Amino acid sequence: MSNPNAPENASMPASNSGSKAQSGAPRDFIRTIVDADMKAGKNNGAVHTRFPPEPNGYLHIGHAKAICINFEIAAERSGLCNLRFDDTNPVKEDVEYVDAIKDDIAWLGFDWGDRLYFASDYFGRLYELSEQLVEQGDAYVDSCNSDEIRELRGDTTVEGKAGPYRDRAPAESLDLLRRMRAGEFEDGAHVLRAKIDLTSPNINLRDPIIYRIRHVEHHRTGNDWCIYPMYDWAHGLEDSFEGITHSLCSLEFENHRPLYDWFLSKLGVHHPQQIEFARLNLSFFVMSKRHITTLVEKGAVSGWDDPRLPTLRGLRRRGYTPGSIRSFCREIGVAKFNSTVELVKLENELRSDLNANAQRRLAVLDPLELVVTNWPEGKVDMVPAINNHEDESAGTRDVPFSGRLYIERADFMEEPPKKFFRMAPGREVRLRYGYYVTCTGVEKDEATGEVTRVLCEYDPESRGGNTADERKVKATMHWVSVDHAGDAELRLYDNLFQVPNPMKFKKGKTLLDNLNPNSLTVQHAKVEPSLMDAQPGFTCQFERTGYFTVDTVDSKSGAPVFNRAVSLRDSWAKVEKQAANQAAQRAKKK
Repeated sequence: MSNPNAPENASMPASNSGSKAQSGAPRDFIRTIVDADMKAGKNNGAVHTRFPPEPNGYLHIGHAKAICINFEIAAERSGLCNLRFDDTNPVKEDVEYVDAIKDDIAWLGFDWGDRLYFASDYFGRLYELSEQLVEQGDAYVDSCNSDEIRELRGDTTVEGKAGPYRDRAPAESLDLLRRMRAGEFEDGAHVLRAKIDLTSPNINLRDPIIYRIRHVEHHRTGNDWCIYPMYDWAHGLEDSFEGITHSLCSLEFENHRPLYDWFLSKLGVHHPQQIEFARLNLSFFVMSKRHITTLVEKGAVSGWDDPRLPTLRGLRRRGYTPGSIRSFCREIGVAKFNSTVELVKLENELRSDLNANAQRRLAVLDPLELVVTNWPEGKVDMVPAINNHEDESAGTRDVPFSGRLYIERADFMEEPPKKFFRMAPGREVRLRYGYYVTCTGVEKDEATGEVTRVLCEYDPESRGGNTADERKVKATMHWVSVDHAGDAELRLYDNLFQVPNPMKFKKGKTLLDNLNPNSLTVQHAKVEPSLMDAQPGFTCQFERTGYFTVDTVDSKSGAPVFNRAVSLRDSWAKVEKQAANQAAQRAKKK
């Protein structure tokens, strides 16, 4: 039975002879293996990989690493990469996840072309091969229940034992398998198991289950099937059907490789090479779908797209760019051993990307009114503001400057210390893109003594921040015009957890006890008028403050909501460094 969606000659891709890795491409142990295979003429010199997500949840940044590895290694060598959904468990799968995964991969910038496949494409072919395995005496139908099977398989300290059905005749097992397929039995009545080695130290080889009965509707095949293949049985054969040359997967599948090889060898089909790499662990994040589900269900976050989560949905909503994530994945490289990457590396890639590409805008987060006392009444000066200092082609925009402005409250001190260079009585500063102004006084609330207005005079000859005498000032401040400013909600996101390793907690505590109570702060800001109609997903730098993106869920025209993607500087580097130093000291004491 052939797959109508599979490429021609799928059992062995066409030769890519003459192709080679792109100049300047990263080097790692997987690329070294692949290049050696190409040089030796293995697989006719072709490179064909795949990314095989299960459609039972949303992707996170750990998946992004796997996506980058599979798609980029193939692209660098003029090869192919398939997108294949391993939809073998209809209980947990949904078309919602299929669509979300496709969208996230495309957002990252990768294209699978016409090579979109599903495990369900191969259900007929997988079943035929299971019958072949039974006929060969390499599989049998086991009628023990799940508890009995678990007990008989043993564990890491106890060898497995043969159950009463292990020596069932192939003809009897084949008859039962066909009746399972026909829907004669209830869930759990029988399973099909490979007959390998119950004494193996690798528990994956202790007669693993190949098929189980599940009377559940599948999101693609409906009720055509009531038995479904296990992942380990389907995965390697799917690779084989599609002509995959290098099956790249994360390290937790290393102990599954002997089973992967056993199935393919027993059936005598095309045999890809499985290669494992270290999964991504990122400080201050949990990277387990199970733990992320806990956070969602317990209400610790607003949903799978919460900007504090490592899901691609959450990172996108927060303001991360495809380029920053791809660059991060290249920067951390591909290793054989698990380790934890510092979050600051991801944030720095985002800062670098946005610094080069994001436009600049003016916003005041904690406004204090500044009155220019010698400003002509009713005058509004449209001053040109640079959109991106790193990119001249981004041009300029006009921003209204008037006699009443908002500045940051922190930019003024009535009695400043020595190293405070911003606005203070008698001091001259530059208002960015506007004019030089000198503070002449303040107005205060009589009851509290709090400064409510700062008074100043401007130099009419200093428009654009330049003066004829080129006098120097030590501070440049951002601002917005009071009469033109809009109101915006800002969501200032910080790390969801207050410790680098959220999974490390004291006895009696849980993951939730490590939550950072200040991971989200909501405040309101005054923003320049151009931001009031900013479209969802628009990302910019609020000058001197940080990078912000328009929220894709809650923002509306005229009432924008901005998420802080990342601050201008890392505020957690010291925390991580301190934690690392403490860990090193503890290690020395041991």
